[in-house]
Amino acid sequence: MEYKNISDEFVDEARKLIEAANHIVIVSHKNPDGDAIGSGLAFYNYFTAAGKHATFILPDLMPSNLKWMPSVDKIITYKTTPAEADAAIAQADLVIMADFNSNSRMGDSLKSFEASPAKRILIDHHPFPEVRFDIAYSRPESSSTSELVYELLAALSGNYVLETDVATCLFTGIMTDTGCFNYNSSAPITFNIIAHLLESGINKDQIVDNVMNHFSETRLRMLGFSLSKKMKVLPQYQTAYIWLTKQELEAFNNQQGDTEGLVNYPLTIDGINFSALFTEKDGLTKCSFRSRGTFPANKVASERFSGGGHLNAAGGEFHKTIGKTIYYFEKVLPEYEEYLQK
Repeated sequence: MEYKNISDEFVDEARKLIEAANHIVIVSHKNPDGDAIGSGLAFYNYFTAAGKHATFILPDLMPSNLKWMPSVDKIITYKTTPAEADAAIAQADLVIMADFNSNSRMGDSLKSFEASPAKRILIDHHPFPEVRFDIAYSRPESSSTSELVYELLAALSGNYVLETDVATCLFTGIMTDTGCFNYNSSAPITFNIIAHLLESGINKDQIVDNVMNHFSETRLRMLGFSLSKKMKVLPQYQTAYIWLTKQELEAFNNQQGDTEGLVNYPLTIDGINFSALFTEKDGLTKCSFRSRGTFPANKVASERFSGGGHLNAAGGEFHKTIGKTIYYFEKVLPEYEEYLQK
């Protein structure tokens, strides 16, 4: 491949750990998105095809528009079947952590994983990893964790054209984490990888349709309500945000993944370069941020909302009511005026 970031040393170390393992457990983060599920399922399908015993564990439920993915029925959800998940973790001699950099992202499964003596491989594209690992491929500049997983699996197999189910999962992860290639996808290597995934025989059009066009009626009505009633525009700060209370989310029968992508809509307004979505949970407010150009969404997330991410896509949380969160957000916005486009 013309463009390559993964080191031969890391590949050799990962190969040794994988070959020595009898029970591999893959884990990704709570509130899983397409990259979390895509990277985890890619590992699962690759290992099982190679005759390895593998288990993929998610801390909680996944979005409905991703339930079509290859081997999705093999995922163990810790929230619903903790005993089954704990049994798999207890057997593990290798844990692969995909698409997260903080213990808090493991949810209720953290205690069991912390007790495991298994070797750990971290594959992630978020900066400043805080989790314990033996070896890691952590590259914040990459489009997604699925991109990094592709590099590793291609190197392990010696073949850049991967099995179709594996390629399908990786394409889904890259596509969703870049907003259909709208952000974090300017490096040539990303599209080089996409070309190889297409050569693997994936049905790109069907994948896009599955992800983008299979939501519930209530999700669409919530989108309309959000844009017409719950969006505020602050042109002086080139900012717009949407906020949804817990009661409003419940009124629209909000399911896992229903608010995914909602934060992107305000960025379609001419002159808006920073967008936020605030959703109220029990005891806290979840914050999602998107930006374009050089406005640092990750700086706002890390400095003000106990989060992080990438320049144009980040998130965090605020342990206050949604009203107090919005008040705080508007109060600190003037401190980022230097990043506004002139």
